Amino acid sequence: MPSELPNSKSELGFTPVHQLRELITTKKLSPVELTEAHIEKADRLDPKLGIFITRLSEQAMEQAREAEAAVMRASDPSELPPLHGIPLPVKDTESMAGVSWTHGSLSHKNSVPDRDSIPVARLKAAGAIITGKTNTPENGFAGTTENRLGPPARNPWNPERTPGGSSGGAGAAVAAGLASFATGGDGGGSIRIPAAFCGVYGFKVTQGRIPRGNWSSDAYNIMNNATSGPLTRTVRDSAIALQVLSGPHPDAEYGVISDPPPDFEAALGQGVKGLKIGWTPDLGGNPVDPEVARVAGETAKAFEELGAHVADVGFAPGDYEEVFWTWFDYFTIKGLAAYREDFDKRRDEMTDYFGEYMDRANKLSAEHMWNLFTKIGRYRESTNRFFDDYDLLLTPSLAVPAFKIGEEPEVIGGKAVPHRLWGFTPFSFPFNITGNPAATVPAGFSSDGLPIGLQIVGDMRADVTVLAASAALEEARPWADQRPQGL
Repeated sequence: MPSELPNSKSELGFTPVHQLRELITTKKLSPVELTEAHIEKADRLDPKLGIFITRLSEQAMEQAREAEAAVMRASDPSELPPLHGIPLPVKDTESMAGVSWTHGSLSHKNSVPDRDSIPVARLKAAGAIITGKTNTPENGFAGTTENRLGPPARNPWNPERTPGGSSGGAGAAVAAGLASFATGGDGGGSIRIPAAFCGVYGFKVTQGRIPRGNWSSDAYNIMNNATSGPLTRTVRDSAIALQVLSGPHPDAEYGVISDPPPDFEAALGQGVKGLKIGWTPDLGGNPVDPEVARVAGETAKAFEELGAHVADVGFAPGDYEEVFWTWFDYFTIKGLAAYREDFDKRRDEMTDYFGEYMDRANKLSAEHMWNLFTKIGRYRESTNRFFDDYDLLLTPSLAVPAFKIGEEPEVIGGKAVPHRLWGFTPFSFPFNITGNPAATVPAGFSSDGLPIGLQIVGDMRADVTVLAASAALEEARPWADQRPQGL
C-alpha cells in the first residue's frame, strides 16, 4: 500500500524511514519540507530534552535544497540512494569533517576534525542530511548522559529520568519523534541502554560488522569492544541502516568482517519457527528488579506462540562481578590509551566519573591487562558453546526502568551492585566483550509507565537471526505507536 503523508508536520519524525523514502521519491514530500519540520521540532524539543551538543540547521537546509533538486532532476527518483533527503542526527562520538567533535568532553569543545568517520561518510553517500551531533557523556564512557558541556539528555517519557547513555541524545531523539533513525555507538550497552529506557529499537551488530577507521595508533585495537549502530522506531528501519553502515572498508581497523554484508531486509520475513531459544531473567544471578524480569519474561514467552522453542536456561559467560570488572578495566584502559594527553594535561577539566575511570586505569599493570585478555577469551568460549545448542538468548535489557537523573541505584532486587554508575547494565556489557550481536526490543512498561526492554542475543555473525526474531516479535506485538505524551 502506498505511503501517505501524515496529518501534521510533527508526525513526520514518527514516520518510518522506508515510508519517508517512498514519499520523497514519489514527490509527495519534499526534502526541504521534511528538513524544515525536523528543525522546527528540534527547536521545540532540544531545550526540554538535551538532545544535541551541536546543531547544523543552516547546513542541513542547504543540503535539503540540493536533495530536492536531485529529486526533480532524476528520471527515476527511486534509484536515488536509500536515505536521500532524510534528516537525521549522529552521535557526537563520530567525527564529521569541519564540524565540532566534542566527544562530550570539555577538553575537546574546540576540536574540529578534517575527515568523516566511516559511518558518517556512508550516511552521506546514502543521501542522509545530518542535522547535528547528539548528546553523549564524556567520551561515551557512561550509561547515562551527563557532561560538562551543557545540560543532560532527558527521557521523553519522563524528563526527570535519564534516557540512558552513552547514546542518550540519540535515544531521546527517536523516542520523541524528532527522527525515525539516529546513530549510536555501543561499547558497554550504549545503543541498547537508551533503546530500553526510551522504548525504541536498538541494534548492536557483531563486532567488526560496521567498520571503524584505523587512522591513528589510538584507534587501532586488536580487540575492540565498541561499534557504531542504529536506534530506530522499527526493525525495518534498522535493517536499512545496517545495509548502509555495514561492510568492509580499506581504512578499517583490525578485526573488521571482510565478507560482504548479508541482505538485512530480506531477513525480516524469516520468522522464528523451529528456533531454539534460551531465556534467562538474571544471566546467572545478576541483580534485576522483579517487575523488569516479569515484563521481559512475558514478552519472551511470545516467541513460543510464533513457533520457537523457548527454554529457561542458567547460562552466564562467567561470574557476574568478575565479568563486570574485566569489561570495566578493559574499557577504562582503552580509554586511557585514547585520552592520555587529556589525562596528563587536562585532568581538572574531566567529569568526576571519567576522571575516576582514568585514575583507576593509570594504576593497572601490564600483567592485569594480560589477565583481562585471558578472561575475555574464556567468556567468549563459554558463549560460543552456548550457541552450539541454541539459536538465540533472551534476557532483560537492563536491570531497572529509567531512574531519576543522578540517582543510579546501588541495590537492585535486594542485591548490591559492583559499581553504582554501571550496576543497572548487567545484561549489556558481557556481549561487548564477547562480540555477539544483540538487540533491544520494547517489551512493555513498568507500573509507573516507563519502558522496559527485552534483549535478543545471537551467535557470532548471526545478525540476520536477531533481526528476524525482532521483526517477528514486532509484527506480533507492535510497539511503534507507543509514544510519550505531552511533548
